[in-house]
Amino acid sequence: MPMRIALAQIVTGRDTAANLEKVERYAADAADAGASLVVFPEATMRAFGNSLVDIAEPIEGPWAARIREIAASHSITVVAGMFTPGGEGRVVNTLLVAGREANTEYDKIHLYDAFGFKESDTVEPGTGPVTFELDNVTFGLTTCYDVRFPGLYVANADAGAQVNIVCASWGAGPGKNEQWDLLVRARALDSTTYVLAAGQGDPSTLGIDNPKNAPLGIGHSAVISPLGEVLQQAGGNEELLVADIDPDVVRQTRDKLPVLANRRL
Repeated sequence: MPMRIALAQIVTGRDTAANLEKVERYAADAADAGASLVVFPEATMRAFGNSLVDIAEPIEGPWAARIREIAASHSITVVAGMFTPGGEGRVVNTLLVAGREANTEYDKIHLYDAFGFKESDTVEPGTGPVTFELDNVTFGLTTCYDVRFPGLYVANADAGAQVNIVCASWGAGPGKNEQWDLLVRARALDSTTYVLAAGQGDPSTLGIDNPKNAPLGIGHSAVISPLGEVLQQAGGNEELLVADIDPDVVRQTRDKLPVLANRRL
């Protein structure tokens, strides 16, 4: 049976309260559109390029509690990027899942030590894959740089995922838009899952400068079919994508293209 989902492509800033207000507004719009799930980007709590250790909170803390309240008040499941405390003065880049059925979290495994950025200086890596179930559909969780590592998407599929979520705050630069578009489609094909790719919007569309060249987002959020087709895609502006996904399509795709079953390595 099809499920309606939404991707909230937003641009967050330093003010965590203002970011929560944006989450509530987009969650309400997603619920009004009939979505069971709304996915927000990485760093929903606070944008990169700002201090993170001072706002990192446990998963039981007030920021996460407010996300749960928003999810409950709109009868929708929310996925949103936050920061939780790590060791040795670092934070953990965490995806929070909050909803009536699904309550879990995923800690980003692959840290963005690339293109002149060194996430591992301030962020502690996660240790393993996480999936959750909603309305009899299984979702795998991934974050940004994880999208360059197909093994995680296949591991989620092996754990039952029919849908892989990637929440991102993708760094801009030459060729980076094209790489994002290619990677989210490739991961769908690798795992024969839908890919829900929710990225931060392009801050320049709101007149926000990026003097530190931090990975603040490029937009291009997308819903990808298990055969790598782009079903919906955003531009650079803030917007809400709403789409219907069907787990039967995953089953049919795996019957036609049994890459998971045909693996030798």
